[in-house]
Amino acid sequence: MTEKEKIEAGLTALGIEFGSTRIKGVLTDFDGNVLAVGSHSWENSLVDGVWTYRLEDVDEGMADCYEAVCRDAEEKYGARITTLGALGISAMMHGYVALDQNDRQIARFQTWRNTNTEQAANELTELFGFNIPLRWTVAHLYQRILDGEEHVKDLEFVSTLAGYMHYRLSGEKVIGIGDASGMFPIDSERLDYNEQMVRKFDELVAPYGYPWKLRDLFSRVLTAGDDAGRLTEKGAALLDRSGRLKAGVPMCPPEGDAGTGMAATNSVAPRTGNVSAGTSTFAMLVMEKEVSRLYREIDMVTTPTGFPVAMSHANNGTSDLNAWVSLFGEFYELMGQKAGMGELFEKLYRHSLEGDADCGGLLAYGYYSGENITFINEGRPLFLRTPNSRFNLANFMKVHLYTSLGAVKMGLDILLKDEGVKVDRIMGHGGLFQTEGVAQRYLSAAVNAPVTVMSTASEGGAWGIALLAAYLADGKKDGRLEDYLEQRVFRNLTGKTVQATKEEVDGFETFTARYRAGLAVEKSAIEAMDWV
Repeated sequence: MTEKEKIEAGLTALGIEFGSTRIKGVLTDFDGNVLAVGSHSWENSLVDGVWTYRLEDVDEGMADCYEAVCRDAEEKYGARITTLGALGISAMMHGYVALDQNDRQIARFQTWRNTNTEQAANELTELFGFNIPLRWTVAHLYQRILDGEEHVKDLEFVSTLAGYMHYRLSGEKVIGIGDASGMFPIDSERLDYNEQMVRKFDELVAPYGYPWKLRDLFSRVLTAGDDAGRLTEKGAALLDRSGRLKAGVPMCPPEGDAGTGMAATNSVAPRTGNVSAGTSTFAMLVMEKEVSRLYREIDMVTTPTGFPVAMSHANNGTSDLNAWVSLFGEFYELMGQKAGMGELFEKLYRHSLEGDADCGGLLAYGYYSGENITFINEGRPLFLRTPNSRFNLANFMKVHLYTSLGAVKMGLDILLKDEGVKVDRIMGHGGLFQTEGVAQRYLSAAVNAPVTVMSTASEGGAWGIALLAAYLADGKKDGRLEDYLEQRVFRNLTGKTVQATKEEVDGFETFTARYRAGLAVEKSAIEAMDWV
């Protein structure tokens, strides 16, 4: 069939992912081939000390994104989308969306970026004997209890952004197991929330007298390939303002950006790993066994099918790096020149390859917000140097690229060096890798291993959730999710593998030692710059 015929017959899968700076939609056929894309740009806001988005902006952004996908399909193939084979929703993992019994929002949406849950995360970690990161949904919920917030007694539904939007479209309160593992610890044998920990939580909050228990609030857990409901008439109208899209489209379980990143890099089987680098940066290694002990720097989550995954998650990725590139663009325009942002990134990233392996003694922290891996709860972006540092443009760009991987590197060192985790391949994806061979080389230096970036890397998690939707619609006949991805989607895809030199590996290790030592400066900056 032609692409036009596939689209008009609904032999397609649509994935929509709500990222930190962009809502992106990707339409594929059932083999994962990209047919059309669309996006909507947005930004979070810091309101009364809370990183948030207005839920009205979520609806508007999704509709704009879908409209852009439809426009792309019509421009490329003359095809109009009226139905789909399957639909999937993904979003930033973790966070806190709270609704009452009338589906009204009763508390500000808190994103993964918030680190105002330290007391709750610490108490729950001790109670469970399991690391509960500050950004996890259960940490947000318990912190609201500790803070005595009035809305808690009226809670009917608590979810991640993906789970919330799936509910809006389908009416089903369900969640993919990968996203669920950013809400509450998962039992990978039972493919559900850890029941022993659920009971401990309910016992912990029982004295407060709330009319609910944890399972009353949290979505039912599903795995890849499970039926997660269908697009309702109301959901179709919310998604497609033109009214052409028919209701009844099957929906796959909603997933977080970690799970979609695994699908998009074919990293869903043990001994595989990937690094997703964008506004936040996280590395995920699919484990053959659990880690030997509790590490506060390491999150234990799951693949979309429930395999345990060790995650090194950094709240801060490329935000500060992007700000510096924008500043150089502003200077370039001041000099009477014009260049698109894509060209600026390409030129500056490539120029960084001429820098010293250790960044010439420069140091930077792109901490827009707190960083859980380094146990810092607020952010102050910093650039530092000594009088004898080799201060030039190449080293300046290189240190900002290095530091976007700095916190993640600390977590990976625990897994690869301390725990001796074995990984057969590491895949890179996300915006940081769009300039071929640059950040990929730096990641290889950070992990001292080959790193592969596929030709589809820039499509990111939106493509990943489209693949999970395609697996529901047509891929289950191929067997397990890993079989479908390996044999059908990635069989003919091309990628490039880079191995850093010993000099580059040693240079990144030197940078890492300085990064650890300089954290004292970051902490002092937070104390001194108290006007934020």
